[in-house]
Amino acid sequence: MVDVRNDLVKRFVDAQNDDKLLSELTNICQQYTISPEDLFYKWEAMNYNRPMAHLGSVSLDVFTMDSVHALKAALHSDAAAKTKKLQQRAALNASMGRSKAETGLRFSKSALASGAAVTPGAAGIMGAGSSKVSIRVSFKGPSDNPNERKKRRYRYMYEKISERSEVLDEQIDEFGEIVRKYYNFEDLGDPSSTTEEEIIVVGRICNATSTPTTPAPPKLTDSSLFLESSRMMGSGARVPLRFDAQLKVRGGIRGAGSVGLFPGALVALKGKNGGGGYFGVSEMLGIPPLTIDPSSQGGKLGVKAERGAFTMCIACGPYTPDSELEFKPLASFLDKIKTSRPAVLLLQGPFIDASHSLIKSGDVDYTPPELFHQRFAERLRDFLSASPDSLIILVPSVRDVLSDHPVSPQCELSNEFAFDPRVRLLPNPCRFSINGISFAASSVDVLFHLRNQEFMVRGEEVESWPATGDAPGNDAMANMCRHLFQQRSFYPIYPVPAEMSHDINLDVTHVEGMRLDSSDPRCDYAPDVLVVPSRLKHFSKVVDGTMAVNPSYLTKGTYATLHVGDNTSAPVKDRMKCEVHKL
Repeated sequence: MVDVRNDLVKRFVDAQNDDKLLSELTNICQQYTISPEDLFYKWEAMNYNRPMAHLGSVSLDVFTMDSVHALKAALHSDAAAKTKKLQQRAALNASMGRSKAETGLRFSKSALASGAAVTPGAAGIMGAGSSKVSIRVSFKGPSDNPNERKKRRYRYMYEKISERSEVLDEQIDEFGEIVRKYYNFEDLGDPSSTTEEEIIVVGRICNATSTPTTPAPPKLTDSSLFLESSRMMGSGARVPLRFDAQLKVRGGIRGAGSVGLFPGALVALKGKNGGGGYFGVSEMLGIPPLTIDPSSQGGKLGVKAERGAFTMCIACGPYTPDSELEFKPLASFLDKIKTSRPAVLLLQGPFIDASHSLIKSGDVDYTPPELFHQRFAERLRDFLSASPDSLIILVPSVRDVLSDHPVSPQCELSNEFAFDPRVRLLPNPCRFSINGISFAASSVDVLFHLRNQEFMVRGEEVESWPATGDAPGNDAMANMCRHLFQQRSFYPIYPVPAEMSHDINLDVTHVEGMRLDSSDPRCDYAPDVLVVPSRLKHFSKVVDGTMAVNPSYLTKGTYATLHVGDNTSAPVKDRMKCEVHKL
């Protein structure tokens, strides 16, 4: 109590010699559970907003007993507003719930936690009473360990330049080690050092004008192409690049005819710095891509339940056109798949788009969570009623108003949106598996970003390797996906172009969460399925053993269906068939 009183004396100068005022202020702190500091800020806010505050003749320049009454009235009004909001939310949640007679289920609160594995043999998840929910597939997702969830919900906007620089350096050093081991080099050189012999260097492609404070450099050109080394391999220097007329491309995909470069790309080059102020490149070395999981090649039968056949429908937001918030495309989509009853429904955000014209203008009658439960969750409940043994996976977007974590990597939505135990909330991006088939999914339009920033360098192919699957080496979209596999990242561009930054809001310090591979043994290999929704034309194709899927946006009237067979002796890519459908 003495500490509170002393703190009040420091902040409310007019009350220093008035015991009655100090006593009243102390009582306010106790009654409304507010610190002296917050109370003073409240008073300052009232003072600042004096023209808008209906305080009558109260003078805010001098703190008096009338000021105390005004403070009490304001705090009481705030408390009443909070109470009313909680009551409205409770009433809404009650109206959203369905009776046991309507759904046959009433789920326990503990069942709403996301991330736990769902196995078909265990009859799934228990609800209240004796009801059981049976799920057709076995699901394994990111750990729901409290510590892991806390890591994913990191504090953003607290980046330090030194920490960001260290992370970027570590990426180059790690890639250098991958290249050194893959090509069996003894050591790597410094591109900024003058040498007579050709050396191998590893670094990051950057633009001449890009700096940590310049987030939007112009696109790459021959004259603005630089290589940035790490502090360990080259003192962090940036060196201009000049490509030989007889440039060779070693270890690339056959038939490509060129190599795509973009800001942030990690590359391995052979050449020398002859003292002319640039590094002359005679050869570009292919970056070793992520390898395919040996168990995906057949022969490892595993548990039968882990290898069962299933069907997945994939859709990406926005789910309603910019002119209304009725979610008619979502309704049409769910009505269409009710008859096929897919085992898994993968929905990627944005669910409530922050860039929607009505959301931006505030021309809505409900809060975003209310809108989600009324227009989105209710329709998903109807789908689960028609297909009670299906699993729904929700992956957010940085443009989601529902998310309180609008950065990449982005944590999963809060548990209030897991309205059913058959709903799984996953982070963005994420790796997970269904019946032993590994998936990688991100709601960021990385394909469009890469296409927009890519700079092509032509060269003679040497020791190239043939493309596998149904995507040839000159397939532009397949090569965009190959960038992700080679760079081992869901988003390898750095820095993010300013005109596209609202799509990703990249937090470089936590870029570990954007890795396509990870320390998790299940994710050391390339995924069996890569889901990368984009505004570019929809497609589904096998890219070097991975099924790459762009379902486009539901507002464009397209979604994808993935069928996985149960022939465990065949490679996974031969067991899968993916089609993109029109609504």
